[in-house]
Amino acid sequence: MQLTGAQIIVQSLKAENVEYVFGYPGGAVIDIYDAIYQLRKVKHVLTRHEQAAVHAADAYARVSGKVGVALVTSGPGATNAITGIATAYSDSIPLVVISGQVPSTLVGTDAFQEIDMIGISRPCVKHNFLVNKIEDLAITIKKAFQIARSGRSGPVVIDVTKDVSQAMAKFSYPQEDVVIRSYQPATQGHVGQIKKAAQLLATAKRPYVYFGGGAVLSNASAELTEFVNTLGVPCTSTLMGLGAVSGSDKHFLGMLGMHGTYEANLAMQNADVIVAVGARFDDRVVGSVPKFMADPKKIIHIDIDPSSISKRVKADIPIVGDVKSVLTDMLATWKELGLSLNAANLEKWWKTIDGWRAQNCLMLPETKDDVILPQYVVQTLAKVTNNSAIITSDVGQHQMFAAQYYPFQRPRQWLNSGGAGTMGVGLPYAIGAKLACPDEDVFCITGEGSIQMNIQELGTCMAYNVPVKIVNLNNGCLGMVRQWQELFYQGRESETIFKTQPDFVKLAEAYGHVGIRVTKASEVESALREAMAIKDRLVFLDFITDPRQTVFPMIAAGKGLDEMFLPTHMNK
Repeated sequence: MQLTGAQIIVQSLKAENVEYVFGYPGGAVIDIYDAIYQLRKVKHVLTRHEQAAVHAADAYARVSGKVGVALVTSGPGATNAITGIATAYSDSIPLVVISGQVPSTLVGTDAFQEIDMIGISRPCVKHNFLVNKIEDLAITIKKAFQIARSGRSGPVVIDVTKDVSQAMAKFSYPQEDVVIRSYQPATQGHVGQIKKAAQLLATAKRPYVYFGGGAVLSNASAELTEFVNTLGVPCTSTLMGLGAVSGSDKHFLGMLGMHGTYEANLAMQNADVIVAVGARFDDRVVGSVPKFMADPKKIIHIDIDPSSISKRVKADIPIVGDVKSVLTDMLATWKELGLSLNAANLEKWWKTIDGWRAQNCLMLPETKDDVILPQYVVQTLAKVTNNSAIITSDVGQHQMFAAQYYPFQRPRQWLNSGGAGTMGVGLPYAIGAKLACPDEDVFCITGEGSIQMNIQELGTCMAYNVPVKIVNLNNGCLGMVRQWQELFYQGRESETIFKTQPDFVKLAEAYGHVGIRVTKASEVESALREAMAIKDRLVFLDFITDPRQTVFPMIAAGKGLDEMFLPTHMNK
């Protein structure tokens, strides 16, 4: 059967069971959009900006576990998509981004809306392809999906010249995975290394399990929880790993790192054997590596990406493989060898940890005059939603408050930009999450700085009836940057205070949504319950919060995990 290249793209997406394509049309992809219209094989979501299209596809992938798909045109359409691609790359999210390109005869001539998408995207993709021959199109799409979702997942770009979209060819889509000789990711951990790791762990006096986004992406929550509970050891999570072990699990000490809990950070610093599961010891987690390693400790590092192992902290026992598979094998080995931890040592370790926990580092600060604390809003949201809503966030103080005060119960419940720290992701993330899970409550926790970076997507929400709830913790400033200015720059608030702001309630109403402004702490819970009761409308909740609140605990750049700025009640 002869099809145009554009039709081949649509039929290939259908063959990959793609449900939604997020995008924005333009001249270089107009034939693809015509094929989408005629064939009606996939649902297209027209966002208001290409960056938001990629973010929404990213969120769809995070929540569903499938590959997200975005479609953009050449030139500015492609460059607008780069921030979304880089964000997904930093967090290892499987995406296929199809970008249009000028006709192959014009490539390299500085044609209208020509941009070197392959060159520009190369640093922030897992792989990219330029398709300038129609006979390569279908197999390239197959390879792109295969690469995006396997191994350490990530975004793949397919740049398609316009003449390929218009050319005709016989369509045949590969049913089986394509053999790519240069790409064969390992999934099974080495049996000998797993045995060594189990034996080393059995000698620990102060064992600790530290997990990250890899535990979520590999769907290893059940295996990780069983591992932690069987051994009875404490565990902690990176920002990206939250939910892989329930926030209410007695073994879970909370998030660690720059804004981690007192107990999670001190346990990491004082542990003698650490099992790192799908995490990479990044700068926000361990701070200064020399200070982190000053207290002797052995490191067991499990990751599907060999380049992530020993990148910053040298592993004593590296295990390359899918963490779901490796944890299953390690627990089986533990049982087969009859291994166990010394009960007295473990009891002593837990007694020390419980002493740190008793400091209650996340206790709400004192306030008066019915002022709204942003922490209290998140805490109340957790209560109102019974800890079960899907939460997206932007980047800033509100992101850290969400991570600290919302106890996530399951994986893929928490969506944020961890590696790239991209402001503006929250609303498009909420769109992608709600489309992936229409029966779930989806809340976007944001700030007045972040929400304005992609606020135009309120139009997308109205167009596609996406009734998410927006919790705007409005403190009138760029809170996280202002916090640093207060702590390290003698309070010089350079360009962090918003002198003017829109009326967010009226703005939401202008898009056809419901807007609610909340100015008193006594009104917070009732406002959230009111929003929850409105199931068929987007509700924008504008909470006017205390602008002087600071995210504590906090570790400054270059400091160790035991060198935390602590809340006032812990300094008394």
